[in-house]
Amino acid sequence: MYKFSLVDFSIRRPKLVVWLTVAVTLLFLTQFSRIKIDTNPKHMLPETSEVRVWNDEVDRLFALYEDTIVVGVQNEAGVLNRETLGRIARITGEILGLEGVASRDVNGFTTITNVTAEAGTLKVGPLMPGPPQGEAEVEALRNALFGNPLFVNRIISPDGKTTAIYVPLEKGANGAEIAGRIRAIIAKEGGGERYYIAGDPVARDTFGAEMFKLMGIFSPIAGMIMFIAIQMMFRSLSLSLAMMAVAMTAIIWSMGLLIGAGFPVHIMSSMAPVFLMAIATDSIHIFNEFYFRYREKRDKLAAIRETMQAVSRPVRYTAFATAAGFAVLLFMNIVPVMVFGGLIAFGTVVLRLFSFSLIPAILTFIKEEKVAKAVQSESAELDRIARFLRRIAELGATRPLATTLAGLALLVIAIAGASKIHVNNNLVAWFKESSEIRVADTAMNQALGGTSLGYLVVLANEPEFMKRPEAARWLEGLQRHLEGLPVVGKTFSVVDYVKRINRVLHDDEPKFDTVPDTKEAIGQYLFLFSMSAKPSDLDNVVDPTFQKANVWVQLKTWDAEAMRQVMQAAGTYQKAHPLAVAVKPAGIAYFNLVWNDEVLGDMVRGFLMALVVVFIVLALNFRSARWALVGYVPLLFTILLIYGVVGFTGKDFDMPLSVLSTLSLGMAVDFSIHFINRFRQRLAETGDRDVQEALLWTAARPGKGIFRNAVLFGAAFSVMLFAPLTPYIAVGAFIVAMMMLSALLTILYLPALITLGRRWLLDHEKGD
Repeated sequence: MYKFSLVDFSIRRPKLVVWLTVAVTLLFLTQFSRIKIDTNPKHMLPETSEVRVWNDEVDRLFALYEDTIVVGVQNEAGVLNRETLGRIARITGEILGLEGVASRDVNGFTTITNVTAEAGTLKVGPLMPGPPQGEAEVEALRNALFGNPLFVNRIISPDGKTTAIYVPLEKGANGAEIAGRIRAIIAKEGGGERYYIAGDPVARDTFGAEMFKLMGIFSPIAGMIMFIAIQMMFRSLSLSLAMMAVAMTAIIWSMGLLIGAGFPVHIMSSMAPVFLMAIATDSIHIFNEFYFRYREKRDKLAAIRETMQAVSRPVRYTAFATAAGFAVLLFMNIVPVMVFGGLIAFGTVVLRLFSFSLIPAILTFIKEEKVAKAVQSESAELDRIARFLRRIAELGATRPLATTLAGLALLVIAIAGASKIHVNNNLVAWFKESSEIRVADTAMNQALGGTSLGYLVVLANEPEFMKRPEAARWLEGLQRHLEGLPVVGKTFSVVDYVKRINRVLHDDEPKFDTVPDTKEAIGQYLFLFSMSAKPSDLDNVVDPTFQKANVWVQLKTWDAEAMRQVMQAAGTYQKAHPLAVAVKPAGIAYFNLVWNDEVLGDMVRGFLMALVVVFIVLALNFRSARWALVGYVPLLFTILLIYGVVGFTGKDFDMPLSVLSTLSLGMAVDFSIHFINRFRQRLAETGDRDVQEALLWTAARPGKGIFRNAVLFGAAFSVMLFAPLTPYIAVGAFIVAMMMLSALLTILYLPALITLGRRWLLDHEKGD
């Protein structure tokens, strides 16, 4: 009975295989014109997620905007002078005219509401209707600013050197683009002021734009470095082009499927080309073995067939392990995480399909004289790299106990480091310290209340509850309690308006900077205020029924944990001061916390599930749980050692590093699969039980493929160390470390473990 072989078919019909591949590639390539890009981290969570639904409800209830840019103006001599104030007025005026800016709610010197009184009558109007015309007006502005707690730390720093213009954006506006227009406005002004542009939409949209720009730049550079490295390894232009063609074709198929299916390219899926290029390097084991086989056989077609027969099992199972590791992400809750997992799993399957079709087909086109010339030094006995790898394996095989104990000691230290890992996301910290965005954010957080904004929504069960004196005093107490946190720079609520009105209506006497004693007085004050103030002034802090109040909380850091501290402090205050209200967090700072927890939680759960799945794959591959345990060791050691370093260095465990976990899982286990499969093949081929010699042969011959794989991938992605975004630097550094470390552990530690467990592994197998 005829048994179909894809390898034989590809060797017999190479032109057909190549043309079919080209045709399908062109089909996927046609989808690229439909690409949609989404850089908003909010879309990491589905629209139906509780936090998005609740935040949208809060925005509607209190007439809020989800995105706000903070424009800082700093003058070391003080901003309260006629020249600086004139520039601030002109800049604010032009910002009001920008498309995408919610101009009616911009807050700065010329637009923010000031509450005063004259002859017992409440006056509500802009703080600075126009630039001061004389020193008397400047001094009056100074008194108005520092005499009003609503303004200090909000639009004026306590030292008078910094002010801020808060620029809310219309829904759908691009923060990076509007920030660029604001920079153009500022550039027209002279003077000695320093200007800063900060806020979540600026960091988020700039990061998204930079990320895609870097992907467009670094992917080709990484590909070029890989090509040069392959050429140096194999000294064959045809083989180098073949490997790069396989990687690029798989990327086109995968991204074409993503785009064709209607999914936008998100932050995570934009990393897919890098991951797939990494996974594609596993085909280097085919080229590595082909060179050895051709040197022995001097028959190209026979060498191709024997190569594929020798490596087919490890190649299949490395693909199975990698694809399964990523496929578990399909069971997560976050849609972009699911899409990312499915995308990489599909690309991995495509790459392995090419391993048994396109690669054998391409090998048939290479002229034999070129192969013969290139393989002259390809010998496990003569090659310097092969001899070096053999010596490393010999160290593990001849001193197995010492090697194992040294590894365990290192592992204990790594576990201690891993226990220090801090899970946190901070989008602003993803920029280098010297970057404009990071400098602006740091300066504004030091000078004013903070650029990160969260809300605490206080909900009562009856209308007009917030007009009660006890409710107002409770809100005031909550604010003072929150302001005791180092991460909180400023709070603001309806109570601040009430206290301000009470004071100015009593001749600005400080003793009346308190909550009135009656509900009627509070209600009257707020009614008078609403008659003259901007609608948003009151709408932002209390609902029309006065049943719900919104406490604004400005944070001095974008760390996700900052909002958690606020929530915990609110809970502590509520327990100590019981009141018939509920407190629910909201705002961008709260969303970042939930996003941090859910996305990282999904990645960690997926990683743990993948560990189980990979173990099952190893057991199926080796047909032995014992061999699976041994193959698992380099994987676990690599991961723990890397995260031990993360813990000791104090680097936050954020989304990029959680993604790296999945990559380290797939790559580290590949080396074990190749090593153990080829070792067991060698024992079966030689028909003896010279375990040490089989281990040394495996390290020198298939081990050279492992070494080449690690060096190739590490060299290509070292380019990420020069990126302007810190996640790329971190991922680049740890990928290089991961590849070299997992290769070293495979070549050194597996021989030691196999030697120590020889009876447990081999005698048990013989008995079977």
